[in-house]
Amino acid sequence: MDVVVGLDSGTTATKAVTAGTDAHVRDVVSVGYPLSVPAPGRAELDAHRLADAAVEALAAVAARARERGDRVVGVSLSAAMHGLVPMDDDGRPLGPLVTWADDRAAGYAEALRRDGRAGGLHERTGTPVHPMSPLLKLASLRADDPDRLAGVPRWGGVKELVVSALRGGPQVLDRSCASATGLYGIRTGRWDPEALAVAGVRAGQLGEVLPTTAVLRGLRPDVAGATGLPEDTPLVLGASDGVLANLGIGAVRPEVAAVSLGTSGAMRVVVPAPTADPAHRLFCYALTDEHWVVGGAVNNGGSVVRWAAQALAAGDGPPPEREAADEVDARLLAEAAEVPPGSAGLLCLPYLLGERAPWWRSGLRGAYVGLRREHRRPHLVRAAVEGVCQQLALVRDAFSATGLPVSEVRATGGAVASPLWVATLAAALDLPVRIADSPEGTGLGACLLGLHALGALPDLDAATALVGVSDPVEPDPAAADLYRRTRPLVEQSTRALAEVLTTLDTLDDTPGHPG
Repeated sequence: MDVVVGLDSGTTATKAVTAGTDAHVRDVVSVGYPLSVPAPGRAELDAHRLADAAVEALAAVAARARERGDRVVGVSLSAAMHGLVPMDDDGRPLGPLVTWADDRAAGYAEALRRDGRAGGLHERTGTPVHPMSPLLKLASLRADDPDRLAGVPRWGGVKELVVSALRGGPQVLDRSCASATGLYGIRTGRWDPEALAVAGVRAGQLGEVLPTTAVLRGLRPDVAGATGLPEDTPLVLGASDGVLANLGIGAVRPEVAAVSLGTSGAMRVVVPAPTADPAHRLFCYALTDEHWVVGGAVNNGGSVVRWAAQALAAGDGPPPEREAADEVDARLLAEAAEVPPGSAGLLCLPYLLGERAPWWRSGLRGAYVGLRREHRRPHLVRAAVEGVCQQLALVRDAFSATGLPVSEVRATGGAVASPLWVATLAAALDLPVRIADSPEGTGLGACLLGLHALGALPDLDAATALVGVSDPVEPDPAAADLYRRTRPLVEQSTRALAEVLTTLDTLDDTPGHPG
């Protein structure tokens, strides 16, 4: 079979996925690397290791394809969003890659909100004003170390780093990754002048922006030798990981939403043109010229139950090993499933890691509201699951307010292996939820976009029918009604407590905490 390799470079691993026009994942190879947290608020990757991992993963999956008799006809790239790395003129990294999770620019985000510029920047670039974005990372560097900012020849992200590692040549990135920088005008198709001024960089320090379907020719000779692929193997520039996840689970029609629910979470829909949320709750990133992805990401997903496992069940001593931790999670979720929806009047604001959509407040903290002495561990765990799903439901409400109706959800991620998570998600969204057959939504999305760019898949909308999903899990009407009536209380509690929670964050003198 002719296959395309979807090369998905994330924040903890690079995955190489192979698939053909039947949208069936034939193979997956993963090469991991550690996330470095050298100080509170920092989150970085070794840029050289990330680049090497891309070549290693491609070499391994290409070798296995040859063993099966498959022919690799192209490589299509997916990249984690919001990374920032200094580079020389030849695309070599000059320091670590700062990831989306790095929080050092939080103060500059608040400053842009206070002076009234945040709304306009969000509307023009599609990227919320939040410390995750390269715009804010550069703005903080401009204030703290202007000489270094000016002295770096080029600034890039994960995509530019991987393209340079595989191909070399002039620095380029795709319109999808550009639209997630906070620096690119999603309607003008150019780097935004005001954003560049805020960041303190010139357009010439950034890459040339090309369509996500752009086909680049020519692997570097050393990469061709390491992977066993011809030097003229087509390299499809590809897109960012979030938008490709929609494509990889077939959520490419406007009425079909994608939900990713792993350690964190997100809900996204595809629209035919750039779309702004007047209330600035949602992002808008490019997939292709005719497909734009609108949505919201939440920092806190399955990680909230993992926290509960450590805080409520693990006892003293070091955290359990991964397999043991998964067993504890499963036991707590089974206990929580015995509690009726609503957790006996207990609300959880699950902001253990601050929050992105719809609040975009990195300093938020979590809270339980309505705690009584009859509440037990299962109530706390169920309330945590409900709190996460209610956050995603707030994103869905933002869709409705922006004129984006949704009739079906397709879900992927580690949490959807739990019936409690899926049932709660369906009820909170009040929508049927189908589970993707393959967990490799992003890598498969990269393959499908590559096949489309190479002419083997003329219509991307066909992915809705091509990609396998389960029968729908329908929302329980009584639970859906309860969550609908409860959700305004979640909003009211968050707004009422936001100042208290963010102030507590600044007063926290716990060793290792950024406050």
